[in-house]
Amino acid sequence: MEVWLDAPGNTEHEGINASFSEHEGHDIWSNEGVLYRNGVMIGGHVHIDSEASQMKARSLAGSVEWILLTFEDWSMIPIENILAATESTPTKVAAQITQPIEAQGAGFALDIGVDALLCTEECLESALIVKSLRQEDSTAPVPTSPSHSDSVKLTSMTITDVQEGHSGDRVCIDLLSMLDEGEGVLIGSTARSFILIHGETIQSKYVPTRPFRINAGSVDAYAYLADGSTKYLCELKSGEDVCIIGSNGISRIATIGRMKIETRPFILLRFEDENTNEGHAFIQQAETVRLVLENGEACSVTNLSVGDRILGCTSTSTRHVGQSISAPSEER
Repeated sequence: MEVWLDAPGNTEHEGINASFSEHEGHDIWSNEGVLYRNGVMIGGHVHIDSEASQMKARSLAGSVEWILLTFEDWSMIPIENILAATESTPTKVAAQITQPIEAQGAGFALDIGVDALLCTEECLESALIVKSLRQEDSTAPVPTSPSHSDSVKLTSMTITDVQEGHSGDRVCIDLLSMLDEGEGVLIGSTARSFILIHGETIQSKYVPTRPFRINAGSVDAYAYLADGSTKYLCELKSGEDVCIIGSNGISRIATIGRMKIETRPFILLRFEDENTNEGHAFIQQAETVRLVLENGEACSVTNLSVGDRILGCTSTSTRHVGQSISAPSEER
């Protein structure tokens, strides 16, 4: 981690990496939203004062070397959101701090931390302490976030418990395109374990098929999106894309036409993969709601029992605002 000192006339402090100014001629400077280092453009400078400015900073992720964040009112949340957006990219994040207490927050945000702290002399000691702590941490192995293709690779999950799950708000995803047999979406109540929920494409003697619909589960569950991020089911809306996965592992993109939320009784399924990574999901207690067995066949949730093996996927990463990050986290 670097420390940039916002005191252009004083660069004699030990431990700083660069002096900063909003005027040309210093180690690092910015002009009209563009960030320069030693005369070379290195990225963007975004002053965070609204949701729109935060979205502007997020849009730079992956396209520039550095994003410098300064603030109208200093806040951790934009820093965390930009770190989540840039973690799987080569883009680095620098954040301004204006009080010593902010150094630790920015330096260890999401247990990842920014790549540079921009500070005044008043905050310099705190910034240098955080820099030293980060250098100590850098000797420890850092877990890597899985790639998009790895995170959707289907594997077998063993059901370890089936319980009555009370009543709650259930979400159906209605798509603009038809589903084939074997297709569905990945749903899970934790960021590390998902199961494949089958579309309503199979004939029942009680109700007609709805081959555009996936009865996905409870409002708090994660849904896997087309770009590899996740959203809670309650956040999804018409016009957004979800990732449709077949039992053969082939994926495609489908657009949501409507979300349907109703109060329904649930079954609580608990499951684990071959490495005993555990997960769970609340699924509506209805014969027309199906999961996909290890052999590719669809099975009603009401017919599942302990020991059955179903298709899903696991991940070693956690999530922040839907983005995959490598910070440690525990979900139960």
